[in-house]
Amino acid sequence: MPWKETYPLQERKRFIEDWLRAGAATNVAALCRLYGISRRTGYKWLERFRQGGWVELEDRSHAAHRQPRRIAESVERRLIEARRQHPSWGPKKLRAWLESKEPQTSWPAASTIGEALKRAGLVRVRQRMRRLAEAAPSPLREPKAPNDVWTIDYKGQFRTGDGVLCYPLTVVDGYSRFLLNCTAHVGTSYEEARRGLERLFLQRGLPRRIRSDNGSPFASIGTGRLSRLNVWWLKLGIAVERIEPGKPQQNGRHERLHRTLKAETVRPPAGDRRRQQHRFDLFRQEYNQERPHEALGQRPPAAFYAPATRAYPSELADLDYPGHWERRRVRHDGRIKFLGEKYFLSEALTRELVGLVEVDEAIWQIWFGPVELALFDAANRVLWPLGSAVSGPRGGH
Repeated sequence: MPWKETYPLQERKRFIEDWLRAGAATNVAALCRLYGISRRTGYKWLERFRQGGWVELEDRSHAAHRQPRRIAESVERRLIEARRQHPSWGPKKLRAWLESKEPQTSWPAASTIGEALKRAGLVRVRQRMRRLAEAAPSPLREPKAPNDVWTIDYKGQFRTGDGVLCYPLTVVDGYSRFLLNCTAHVGTSYEEARRGLERLFLQRGLPRRIRSDNGSPFASIGTGRLSRLNVWWLKLGIAVERIEPGKPQQNGRHERLHRTLKAETVRPPAGDRRRQQHRFDLFRQEYNQERPHEALGQRPPAAFYAPATRAYPSELADLDYPGHWERRRVRHDGRIKFLGEKYFLSEALTRELVGLVEVDEAIWQIWFGPVELALFDAANRVLWPLGSAVSGPRGGH
């Protein structure tokens, strides 16, 4: 039973004082009824007073006398030091990294490391968010080896300390999570993206596929949604793969990389683009060579990545088509001439060679390499572009 609604320690002292005044004649049961407590509680405090005096009337800590999960101070100091060195790493990553760097030390479990970081005030408690419905399975190809699929994206732009906009272009190997490129660009133009990718292709070779979103310069609203960058990739023998519009979760690994990149290199931004690039370079080195990844068994991406075997060619040839196909060179204005008339196809294909094949009476398919661009109705002289954000037939003119 509880003590009366006063300060508990005062009630216990008054209880003992009344017991002392009554001496041997004390009726403990009656005294307990007077204070509104059970006889068991009364006898407990009397026994404590006999053993240790007034100090024993104070509340005792309920904490365990032994803390088996408490770690040595030297180990805890090293964990805190590692966390401050890598503020975005969780307990699992920190443990794997420390085990690889200092294997002679017996590192505690990840849960114990998490408790140590909380005690040190190095864990920010996040509000639990309502779980959203699971996304539908992605139709995109799952990489089975390095360079099967590279993912590419521009992280959202921001201003460096001098007020100049910076657009980081990132490229990741989908199999190993190896960050192939992280370059501070001044914009998202085709020319700058191509220069950056040429350097990367010379260094790492050519992937089988490149996956992107539907933004510029990785896609367009024109025929086949091909951009100039896509045309170049296709001529290099690189398949073009895009996530569905409005579904960034289909490129979830790349999105997570961008969150980490932002947290570790852009908060706050560097003073100018050159210094920002230096931060990106340091991040890429650590991300590839040291940072453990749970999906890789807490090993870094460098343990799984190897350059591609297909080298970047010194010259690009036209794409080839079967012998019975018609061939047309796209003119400077994006049009082709067929059956005596000109039809607009795509400015992204300017000066490129396309192939045409008759698949039904007076119905022709128009292709650029592996990409079907349009259907041509020769009887009505109408061209129907495929995969374009702007639908509708195009007649000759």
